[in-house]
Amino acid sequence: MDSKNKFWRGVMVGVLVTALVCLITVGASAGIYMFGRRVIDNQTQVQVQTEGTPSQAQEPVNFENVTKKLEQIQDIIDKKYLFEEKIDTSEEEAGIYQGFLSGLNDPYAVYYTPDELTSFLDETNGSYCGIGALVSQNVQTGVSTIVRVFEGSPAEEAGILPGDALYKVDGTEVIGMDLSLLVNNYVKGEEGSQLTITVYRENSDEYKDITLTRRPIDVQTVSGKMLDEEIGYISVAEFDRVTADQFKSKIEELQGEGMKRLIIDLRNNPGGEVTTVVSMADYILKDGGRILTVANKKGTEETYDAEDGHSLEIPMVVLVNGNSASASEVFTGAMKDYGVATIVGTKTFGKGIVQTLMPLSDGSAIKLTTDHYYTPNGNDIHGKGIEPDLEVELDEEAAQEVVIPEEKDNQLQKAVEVVKGK
Repeated sequence: MDSKNKFWRGVMVGVLVTALVCLITVGASAGIYMFGRRVIDNQTQVQVQTEGTPSQAQEPVNFENVTKKLEQIQDIIDKKYLFEEKIDTSEEEAGIYQGFLSGLNDPYAVYYTPDELTSFLDETNGSYCGIGALVSQNVQTGVSTIVRVFEGSPAEEAGILPGDALYKVDGTEVIGMDLSLLVNNYVKGEEGSQLTITVYRENSDEYKDITLTRRPIDVQTVSGKMLDEEIGYISVAEFDRVTADQFKSKIEELQGEGMKRLIIDLRNNPGGEVTTVVSMADYILKDGGRILTVANKKGTEETYDAEDGHSLEIPMVVLVNGNSASASEVFTGAMKDYGVATIVGTKTFGKGIVQTLMPLSDGSAIKLTTDHYYTPNGNDIHGKGIEPDLEVELDEEAAQEVVIPEEKDNQLQKAVEVVKGK
C-alpha cells in the first residue's frame, strides 16, 4: 500500500464534525447552557462501547509531586534551553491544563483559555468569518475530512470538495492536530486574510494546494422549499441558537405555500444545542411526550417534554446518514419512537453522551463528558446509532457533489416516494 493510501485509510471511521471558521465553529455548536451549558454535538467524536464493567476510580493526582516536577523542569529550561526567546508562558500554562485533561482519556475533554472561550461562545450565533465548510476528524487516525461545503462560500468558490482530506494549512501538517487547535490557531483569521490548505483527494489520488480568502459568512442553518404542490423539504445543517426559530419560520412559510407533507433532512448534521433540538422536536410532537432523558454518573435524571402547545400532524420523513450525530439523533430518536416520521437513509453515527462546559475562576473553562442521554423509549444509542426504517445508501457519484442535484439524490428521491405513500 503506498503512502497516499495509508494517509487516507480509515478517514471516515469515528466521524467528528466541526466547521473551518474564523469567529464561529459551524457544527461545533456547543449545545450549552450558560454556564453548565450542555453540549450535544459531534466535535472530537469517537465511538465508544458502553458495555462492560465501569473502571474503578483511580487515586487522585498528587499535586505536591506534580509541582515539584514542574519546578525541576522549569529549572532545566532556565539553564539549558537554547531558544529562550521563543518561550510563550501562556501557551506553556494552557498546555499543562490540556495535558491534565488528556489523562482522562475523554476525547471530548477540552481546556479553553479565556480568549478561546470567548470565541467558543460566539460560535453558535449563525455568522462567522471563515471559509464555509464542515470538516470531520477521525480521532484514531487524526485525519480531518471535509463533509460539507456551503453554497456561495470561499470553500466552494476555491473548489474544495466533500471528501477532501486536510494535510497541511499554510505549510503546517495538521494530521493528528487537535481539532480545536486546527480551527482556532490555523483556520481562523482576519477578514480578507488568506490561507492555503493542502488537501488529499482520494478519487484522483493527488494532493492539491488550495488558496482561500477568509470572509464573513452568514450561515442559514435551515433552508427549504416546496418540491411539488404538497411536499415541503427542509434541510437543517446544525442546531445553533438561531436554528429553532428558523425551523419554525420555514415550516410556517411552506404551510403558507400549501405544504401537506414534509421531508426533514439531517444528513451530515453534527448536532448542537440541547435547548434548540428540544424546541424543534417540541414544535412537532404533541404536548406531554417525552423528548429526551439525560442521566449523570450518579443516575440523577433530567427530562425534557413537549409542552409548547403546538404539534405538526402531517406525513413526514427524516433523512439521516452516518454523519447525523448527537442532537440530530435526539431529534431522529424522538420522531422514530413516536412514529410521527419515517426514517430514511443510513444508520446514524451513534453519540449518546453529553458534554458540559464549566467555568473556572480566571475566565477560562473546561468541557467534559458528564451525561448519557436516552430517547423517549429509553434507548441508549451510544456506539450503536439509530437504524433507519428504510435503508438507502447514497449513490457514489452523488456523494462527490458539493451540492447534490435532486435528480442525482437517490436518498431524497426515496424520501419523496415514501412521504407520498403515507
